[in-house]
Amino acid sequence: MNPIRKRRRAAIAALASSLLPISPALAGDNPPSGPRHDPAHDGEGEIVVTAHALRDMGLMAGSVELDGDKLLRMASPQIGDTLAKLPGVSATSFAPGASRPVLRGQTGDRVQVLIDGIGSIDLSSVSADHGVALDTLTTDHIDVLHGPALLAFGGQAIGGAVIAYDKRIPRHMPEGAVDVTAITSYESAADGKSAAGSVDFPLASRLAGHVDASWHDSNDLRVGGNILSAPLRSEILGLAEEARANGDAEAADELEATAGLRGRVANSFAHGTSFGAGLAFIDEGGNLGISIQRIDNRYGVPGRPVTGEDGVSIDMNQTRFDLRGHLELDGFFDNLQIRGAYADYDHSELEEDGEVGTHFARTGVETRAELIQADHNGWKGRSGVQYSWGKLNIEGDEAILPDNQVERIGAFTLQSLAIGPVELEAAGRVERVSIRANPVAFDRRFTLRSAAAGVSGKPIEGLKLGINYAHGERAPSPEELLTDGLHIATQAYEIGDAAFRSERSDGFEAYVKYDVDGTAISLTGYTTDFKGFITPIPTGGAIEGFPIYQYHQLPARFRGFEAQASQRLAEWGERSLTLEASADYVRARLKGAGPVPRIPPLRFQGALEYAAPGLALRGEVEWNDAQKRVGSFEYPTGAFTLVNASATWRPKGKDGAVTLVLAADNIFDVVGRRAASFTRDFVPIAGRSLKLTAKLAL
Repeated sequence: MNPIRKRRRAAIAALASSLLPISPALAGDNPPSGPRHDPAHDGEGEIVVTAHALRDMGLMAGSVELDGDKLLRMASPQIGDTLAKLPGVSATSFAPGASRPVLRGQTGDRVQVLIDGIGSIDLSSVSADHGVALDTLTTDHIDVLHGPALLAFGGQAIGGAVIAYDKRIPRHMPEGAVDVTAITSYESAADGKSAAGSVDFPLASRLAGHVDASWHDSNDLRVGGNILSAPLRSEILGLAEEARANGDAEAADELEATAGLRGRVANSFAHGTSFGAGLAFIDEGGNLGISIQRIDNRYGVPGRPVTGEDGVSIDMNQTRFDLRGHLELDGFFDNLQIRGAYADYDHSELEEDGEVGTHFARTGVETRAELIQADHNGWKGRSGVQYSWGKLNIEGDEAILPDNQVERIGAFTLQSLAIGPVELEAAGRVERVSIRANPVAFDRRFTLRSAAAGVSGKPIEGLKLGINYAHGERAPSPEELLTDGLHIATQAYEIGDAAFRSERSDGFEAYVKYDVDGTAISLTGYTTDFKGFITPIPTGGAIEGFPIYQYHQLPARFRGFEAQASQRLAEWGERSLTLEASADYVRARLKGAGPVPRIPPLRFQGALEYAAPGLALRGEVEWNDAQKRVGSFEYPTGAFTLVNASATWRPKGKDGAVTLVLAADNIFDVVGRRAASFTRDFVPIAGRSLKLTAKLAL
């Protein structure tokens, strides 16, 4: 038997056997339990996350949450665009249908995107033009993680992790005969329409069922001014002048028309559907549930002007099965948590005539089991094991990477000890990674050791000070090791290096938090030094007219800060007026090679919010500085300022079933370009947009 297949079957068998002890406890005669109380999730529109040990342990310093009405207001079909306004977060914004989060200047394989602790099992980290297989329309809560907590999910998540939680596997018995949630919205910039709905229902005294569906559809994106950036327009006009001088008036006219493009970005449409169902057995002794999800997305990828390459579209599909188990224990360990997922993913890159240019297919499985320690005089912790296996096959014009398989198995522990006002934290992870590509006889293994430690204290009421240290190790990805060919998404000929060693980093994070009597302040500063940071660097040569980018491994340093503050200016009865402000900045440099490419610039945000029972009015200003520290052959980006406003109304009162949100984004219709985007020179952010969202929760 194939050794990989044998180990995969063994891992699945181990998961199945680990569930056997759960059955007797779940089959007891205890009455059905209601939602387990979690203070961090109290509030309108938020779900109960059972046994969220990371938050309970205090291991989420420097992390942010998005839920309730705020998530409803900011939700977008792609996870990157949903989170882009949060401190320390930007987005790749490759196209409206493909946008991953950028955390502290890092993305791709260094940022994990997880669904309830399990990877999205897609190809979004392989290339910036690949969308994330995650349905944000059915997501109830999102955590953005930094610090020691990351080691629970993988040492390669050096930049951070995003965890999205949905209700597909029920976490508690429905409160009524049937719990119904429906959301619909319309936004004007791309004539975007979406609708999502879910139903939770009891099937027996301790058996809950769930079904959900979502749909979204948007046309080409309208922007506020010139589609092309000023440097790119200048380059194209120079080519037009040269063509006219050579007597080719037709080519010159075409180039000049391209330089003057305004209005809508061609081939930037996006539409998709998802369907899901889940089933869970819920008891005071624990719960066990399964779910299935099907996602179908189709979106356009705008082509870079004058390269001769037309924009393509991507037809993406994923079928995914999930399992989640939770068993209450009595003794040193408080509970056992088990998660698993299997996914069959594929997408086709379609040419203008509809023919398949390249087909990508990935099959993957991921499982994890964790034991959560009970609180013993301030000592808490969690320890676990994690296994994943994935196989990638590529066929067609852009098969620049051989078929490959990646297998990971790791063990981790996170520990926290409170001694009076001081809290000590430590985490460790050991992981074994195997990468095989049989077509090129490639077979390498990496042993990764990561560790983190932190200390925090509360010298006075409302004030918390802390510092964390983290050592991370990441195995190079198959793309970094084995790529050799023209990558249309990046408009470059890319060449990997099969001899790369593990990427190692050492980082420090210090933070201050203060929250007393309507005043809240949070400031986090960080620095991370990399030994062998892997990134593509232009060689100066060209193949078929496209620049050659060779992957190199160089020392690098990332430094930055994130700051947030809010002040309640006035309060009368149940009404209040609050002023908010935030800022974030990251500076990254490759030793001997200049700035790291695609780093977000300095950003300031401010907001004023009026809150009353059933009504919230909010105005926002976001200023993005120019980014002149760019990589080789990159154009700088200009500064821009966005002004946004929103009104959230609950016509039946603050506890009513209906929520209406009217939001106006980019009110002054400015042209903005995200420095973290590969396509920023020809895919700006959306122009002025009005969005109306309605939610019904019964």
